[in-house]
Amino acid sequence: MSGGGTGGHIFPAIAIANELKKIVSDVDILFVGAINKMEMEKVPAAGYKIIGIPIAGFNRKFSISNFKLPFLIIQSLIKTHKILKDFKPDVVVGTGGYASGPLLKVAMAKGIPALIQEQNSYAGITNKLLSKKASKICVAFEGMDKFFPKEKIVLTGNPIRQDIFSIKEKRNEAFDFFKLDASKKTVLVIGGSLGAKAINEAIGEKLNCFVDNNIQLVWQTGKIYFDEATKQANKYKDKNIQVLDFISRMDLAYALADVVISRAGAGAISELCIVEKPCILVPLPSAAEDHQTKNALALVNKEAAILVKDIEAGQLLVNSVLQLVNDLPQQKKLSLNIKALAHLNSANIIALEVLKLANYKLK
Repeated sequence: MSGGGTGGHIFPAIAIANELKKIVSDVDILFVGAINKMEMEKVPAAGYKIIGIPIAGFNRKFSISNFKLPFLIIQSLIKTHKILKDFKPDVVVGTGGYASGPLLKVAMAKGIPALIQEQNSYAGITNKLLSKKASKICVAFEGMDKFFPKEKIVLTGNPIRQDIFSIKEKRNEAFDFFKLDASKKTVLVIGGSLGAKAINEAIGEKLNCFVDNNIQLVWQTGKIYFDEATKQANKYKDKNIQVLDFISRMDLAYALADVVISRAGAGAISELCIVEKPCILVPLPSAAEDHQTKNALALVNKEAAILVKDIEAGQLLVNSVLQLVNDLPQQKKLSLNIKALAHLNSANIIALEVLKLANYKLK
């Protein structure tokens, strides 16, 4: 299995791996990732072995590092050849990101069946390049035949962590865990696994608005903004503002949230659909092909979310949140509409497709 660079590629791969283990207890799974990227930490933490290759992404702005890219690709292809020769997989799975490119390319050249999982409503370049020789392509949005061969596509939704399926019964546990007041309105801010500059700055500049309106905040900042956010929150000690660089218990964070502010990565959107939370999406404009805006619009067009542009976050985000927190009918409408877009068994459906490609006979 391969996919990485961000949590949006890593966590679906781990979810698929977990489902495969549930179905076939003695399945042998090996991950391949990019050296020094977050998959090298998150995959072992989930209990799986991972081998790193020296692949890197293309920097869209001029960078000297781009001149090294051909050499890194060659090194990665050579290392991937050896990995496949030693491991002898029955099937390979790619969940996107440049880390998955070498593994799938070499595997398909060797005739090993390959499954691609595309999380976004606008296909990533790696998956588009690999799709012609892939055996099966699992997608999360309708209309993906504009990117991929129609006969290979299976609409599955995005696989997500299992612990968020039953959050309603965890509400009391959640307030205890975060040491917050269950009687107060609570906003959850998540900027993706790497944080979100525009969201963080917008929240940080107007923390007083949450305090003045007696609203609690669970604020995931990412590592880069964490120190600054901590300083900003320290001005309002005992005002129920929790600042975290990473949230280990997202199930509990969702459980206590009345409203969620989030980037519009495919994984985040899939989770928001499952937890049925009214949300304000702030798409990352620099995401490849502006795919986060396209992801967000897939919800906004069905009145299932509110969109605030990244460039307008400083001006509009906090006011939009305060308005939604105080508008219960709007919250209810958004929750009902986003619930209708949820795919409940994505990891299981994808795992079964993987096993079919491996010619595994289910008992």
